Amino acid sequence: MSKTNNADVGQTAPDFTLPDGADQDWKLSDQRGKVVVLLFYPGDETPVCTRQMCSVRDRWSDYSATGAEVVGISTDSVESHKKFAEHHDLPLRLLSDKGGDVARMYGAKSLIPGKVARSVFVIDANGVIRYREVRPLGLFRPKDEDVLRSIREAQG
Repeated sequence: MSKTNNADVGQTAPDFTLPDGADQDWKLSDQRGKVVVLLFYPGDETPVCTRQMCSVRDRWSDYSATGAEVVGISTDSVESHKKFAEHHDLPLRLLSDKGGDVARMYGAKSLIPGKVARSVFVIDANGVIRYREVRPLGLFRPKDEDVLRSIREAQG
């Protein structure tokens, strides 16, 4: 198996369409013209994932001030995402990558079978990946400051 990945920094982000918690399709290529942040996470209502998404919620004014489109992605179902977002009052869209195909395209492979690696991809307005952090074990969540800084850098 090749070590190269089709979702490395400097490469065009692979396009995809996934349903969100309201069962509405969200397509990456529809977001061209703005910075996009993909937050892959292992699962709804798990301790670290809940802290991660609630931290994004608590810093939402900082995220929204950047103008970036920020979405969470896991293999959980649309219904699970809907309940998770409602339970924690999450402002970001959560996308259901039920079969893990998008996670595989991005190389967000977890050491835990059937789960997505806790990962962050920041994609610039032209669709090019400018920041990539993949944590295969996912015990620690990404720091909001690092994500916000990478958004600002992607904006030039």
